Amino acid sequence: MSLDPHVRDALVIAALVVGVLALALAAAALISVRRMRRDVMLLAADGDAPSFVEAVARKTEEVAALRIEVDDLAALLARTRTELADALRHVSVVRYDAFGDMGGRLSFSAAMLDDGGDGLVLTAIHGRSETRSYIKGVKGGTSEASLSPEEQQAVSYALRGGQS
Repeated sequence: MSLDPHVRDALVIAALVVGVLALALAAAALISVRRMRRDVMLLAADGDAPSFVEAVARKTEEVAALRIEVDDLAALLARTRTELADALRHVSVVRYDAFGDMGGRLSFSAAMLDDGGDGLVLTAIHGRSETRSYIKGVKGGTSEASLSPEEQQAVSYALRGGQS
């Protein structure tokens, strides 16, 4: 049985088109497989070529370990903040001339307070022939002993975080 030459030519062209389409699909599939291999290699990170599931499982474990580390660091930061609240870290110094006849503002009051306003005020009064030093306790920004204006100013500056 012989085919009409037109039918035979049409079948050859159809077969050629189907072959070209199959070749294009094969090329697209090859490119897709190469991309997936590259992505799996990126997941592996150490050059091994494990299965995709193994690579994802390893990365999941790494993320879980990082979460534990972040939680530990958050707890450490909270403890450090609590401890730091009790540190004498708010400091202010006010210099002044305690006596009108002396120049140079050699006298000073220094307030050293923690976050709660607790701490001390150190005052040194310098005169011509002697120096006197005083320490007064501060609780909540105030003192049981009366504070001089300069001492009160030093406490105020320390509570505000500024220095004079």
